[in-house]
Amino acid sequence: METLELVSPQSFQLDRRDFLRVFGGGLLVCLATKGAFAQESGRGFGAHDLPKEIGAWINIAADGKVTVFTGKIECGQNIRTSLAQVVAEELMLPFDAITMVMGDTDLTPWDAGTFGSQTTPNMGPILRKMAAAARQTIVETAAKQWDCPPESLAVANGKVTDPGTHKSMTYGEVTRGEKLVTTVPADIHLIAPKDWKLAGTVVPKAAGRDFVTGKHQYPSDITLPGMLFGKVLRPDQFNATLVSLDTAAAEKFPGVKLVRDGDFIGIVAPDFYSAEKAVDAIKATWKAPSQPSNENLWEYLKANLEAGRSEPKPNPHTAANQQAFDAAEVKLNQRYTTQYIAHAPLEPRAAVARWDDSGKLTVWTGTQRPFGVKDELVAAFKLTPAQVRVIQPDMGSGYGGKHTADPAIEAARLAKAAGAPVRLVWSRQEEFTWAYLRPAALMELKAGVQRDGTITSWEHHNFNSGNAGLSTPYNIASAVVQYHPVNSPLRQGSYRGLASTANHFARESFMDELAHAIAMDPLAFRLKNLTDKRLIAVLNAAAEKFGWAQAKSTPQRGFGIGCGQEKGGWVATCAEVAVDPATKRVRIVRVVQAWESGAVVNPDGLRNQNMGAIVQGIGGALFEAIQFKDGRILNPHFADYRLPRFVDTPQVDIMLLDRRDITPAGAGETGLVGLAPAVGNAIFAATGSRLRNMPMAPTDKVPGIDPSPLTS
Repeated sequence: METLELVSPQSFQLDRRDFLRVFGGGLLVCLATKGAFAQESGRGFGAHDLPKEIGAWINIAADGKVTVFTGKIECGQNIRTSLAQVVAEELMLPFDAITMVMGDTDLTPWDAGTFGSQTTPNMGPILRKMAAAARQTIVETAAKQWDCPPESLAVANGKVTDPGTHKSMTYGEVTRGEKLVTTVPADIHLIAPKDWKLAGTVVPKAAGRDFVTGKHQYPSDITLPGMLFGKVLRPDQFNATLVSLDTAAAEKFPGVKLVRDGDFIGIVAPDFYSAEKAVDAIKATWKAPSQPSNENLWEYLKANLEAGRSEPKPNPHTAANQQAFDAAEVKLNQRYTTQYIAHAPLEPRAAVARWDDSGKLTVWTGTQRPFGVKDELVAAFKLTPAQVRVIQPDMGSGYGGKHTADPAIEAARLAKAAGAPVRLVWSRQEEFTWAYLRPAALMELKAGVQRDGTITSWEHHNFNSGNAGLSTPYNIASAVVQYHPVNSPLRQGSYRGLASTANHFARESFMDELAHAIAMDPLAFRLKNLTDKRLIAVLNAAAEKFGWAQAKSTPQRGFGIGCGQEKGGWVATCAEVAVDPATKRVRIVRVVQAWESGAVVNPDGLRNQNMGAIVQGIGGALFEAIQFKDGRILNPHFADYRLPRFVDTPQVDIMLLDRRDITPAGAGETGLVGLAPAVGNAIFAATGSRLRNMPMAPTDKVPGIDPSPLTS
């Protein structure tokens, strides 16, 4: 396929003639006005307006082929399928008539990235409007050809039909021989979710056979003619500077080339084994400052607030909240903590970089932000935006961990020096050590409650991990919540559920503590303090399916509940745990999760998202923790970093509340947040041990009965 050049870093400004030459004549669907769908990332990635009139989203070629373009990427969340569903719905086409082009900065409109559960609520409506505009234009074009009113025509299965004359044409026949460009009016009519026929149904994963058979190429599989293999020398500690270097042994390997640029030391070689052995042969000494460890982490976080951002903001409720707390019949203060954890994707970070003779750089890499990586490459190599193309092959998971351009820049540096394409794949140890982590968090909560179950005061402080999920959904007359940014001792960044998981763990565990303090059923206590009908609905649905009313805890069997709302999703989770009386090992036996995020686009996809979130959540809740000391990660391998295993997977029942009266929201993250508090509350119900640190059972045993050094 011919390369299509960008001429602006701000938008997709493809020359219309070039586009039509590559994709053929037919219908090209564009935006009506520059600000029609402005995107704000909200995460420091900048703000962009989508293109004024050319940025093509949908192309219906003369042969009837439909191609949809989006900067969103696929990394296991199945949005390739759900986005194709909503487009096919509006175009009234079969699902398999749609081809999605995703995450290619030369071919797709600019996009902030795939994160924050924003694909369904943000990109879904855009593509629906584009598809509806295409359908409307096709009908109007057919009406002109037949000299009849557009409203007299019927559309179904990719055909326009005149019921009066029984004439019909496929979309390709309508557009054949013409180069049509349409823009999208602001008032375009969309098919209401209640009237969906394809969207809202179970559709198998797009291109699923390619993934099952191994035909699909992940970023770490990409092979180019003349390609070399790269490795980078890493320091032995964080924040280290190079003191001395001896590369003589490494340079003796056949075909090996050393690349040095300041403290950046890399190797390119004819094969991966030689590159790895050559890097291992380099003798380097480093100097690094003294650095903190797990042992003093919570004290470190409170003592190292980020200047200029961590000062408490004026809150008019602070004085009233303290008065309400002082007057409460029952008062409680507690501290909750979560450790740093790794993303641990199945496919480590990887990139293949190629420079062509004109100076253009093309990089294939696993990233959730192709345009963000492009911007980083432009800055790193002082190029124009037209000189950089980033392509994201569907990658082996991300979980929020693949936002930055680290491997892309490294591969590009090595390829530039080598004068040949270079593939660079991080090792598992590099992934654990040099990728950013989910932030650790310290959370301090205090609340006052009356004996009748009314919460009268609430205070929740989060140190380090973030704002998400910090606000309470409960009706409390006086509430104070504050986030305090910290100078983290480790590199940290986005993670699936990020701060929301920590804040829900603290809040929902604390709610359980308050309920027990006044001898009230934890579900009844929550319902007494709620008026949010959507949260009440998922709580009642989960409790009924779980059999909460009949669940009576024993020393060997415990039952717990947690709930929350974040990013347009409402979730309630009930958990049953078993504690072995002899070994004190804890096992999650059963989980019931009720979920509501508006209209459901693909029931299987949404159910799988929730299932995956629960399994991933088990790791953070019970086992996962990065252990570090003096600038070193102490457990940088799967052998000593405990992840959920098949044996850890409980019976899981997912209940989807399909609200066809509400616009669909995303589901990538919020499914995590109820698991940890539900499990912790269940452990307390069985044992009387209240666990306030995640992971709660890093030894597979219940801390408090069998203490662990990582548990406070």
